[in-house]
Amino acid sequence: MHRRLLLGAATAAPALATPALAQSQTPEIRWRLTSSFPKNLDILYGGSESLARRVAQMTDNRFQIRCFAAGEVVPALQVLDALQAGTVECGQTASLYYVGKDPTFAAFTAIPFGMNMRQMSAWLRHGGGNEIAAELYRDYNVVGIPFGDTGVQMGGWFRKEIRSLDDLSGLKFRISGFAGHLFARLGAAPTQIAGPDIYPSLERGTIDAAEWIGPYDDEKLGFARIARYYYAPGFWEGSSRGVLMINQRAWDSLPEAYRAVLEVACGEATMEMMARYDEGNPKALRRLVAAGAQLRAWPREILQAAWRNSLELYEETAAQNPRFRRMWTSYRAFRDEQFQWFRVAENAYETFAFAAAARS
Repeated sequence: MHRRLLLGAATAAPALATPALAQSQTPEIRWRLTSSFPKNLDILYGGSESLARRVAQMTDNRFQIRCFAAGEVVPALQVLDALQAGTVECGQTASLYYVGKDPTFAAFTAIPFGMNMRQMSAWLRHGGGNEIAAELYRDYNVVGIPFGDTGVQMGGWFRKEIRSLDDLSGLKFRISGFAGHLFARLGAAPTQIAGPDIYPSLERGTIDAAEWIGPYDDEKLGFARIARYYYAPGFWEGSSRGVLMINQRAWDSLPEAYRAVLEVACGEATMEMMARYDEGNPKALRRLVAAGAQLRAWPREILQAAWRNSLELYEETAAQNPRFRRMWTSYRAFRDEQFQWFRVAENAYETFAFAAAARS
């Protein structure tokens, strides 16, 4: 957790030296933001409101953004479509929702056995990730700024225990992005359902299991009432980076100073979101377990099969999609080097300290 806070502090630092912009030099601008997330998720959707507040503060209220939750303007999974059409100026979403358009979108949120939050930030900012993302977004008439992160996610809620690969056969599992393709290879029947629709789908039996984010949000959405087995970790989301997508024309019309304000505010919101999840998740998990949730770890057989199949899936997709191949070549090289480094210091420290704290 400390490493995430350090990252956030570094990301947010420029904001401390950013004065309010002189009114005489900047126009008044009013934007609308549509989110992929419901209002009751106060950390996730709340990130958009935090962003809007900071943008207003740093521009003496001359640049104002009005936020709308999923479904108020467009459905949760149609934010990119709305931006392409110019329905709104910007949107809070996760790029992995759009893998049906291009599988490369997944990498800028999360992919199976991908990087954690710190590593992801390093790849985006200093490993070429942002440049690859910008090229992809440009083809869809949007600009994207990394915005928000949940950290490592949980593996989801299941009506029945998952003891082996056989238990995944035919399992109707709500899961998003590239991970859906992976679980299909493992025998499950994945489906992408927007956040507000997961609980009723699980309650009606339309799906057998669902993953969302982690204890803080999962408690709010009530999954434990209908699927008591709670699995960890969400190996397909070592971090989960959100994005502020902006209509290209709207972005081009912004003064340079306002563009900088948006980038700073997104960095601050990312730090705040991760800090709030790190503070809230342990307490929520304790309450969920006390209320009857059964915490489970994925069987090693499934983890090993998922690792093998994910690598095969990446190579097959790269062979068919040149843009994905470029992303994967960059991402994998950066990830593998990061994994080696983290084994030396971070993992060695955590393996001992976390276990020692549990015994003391």
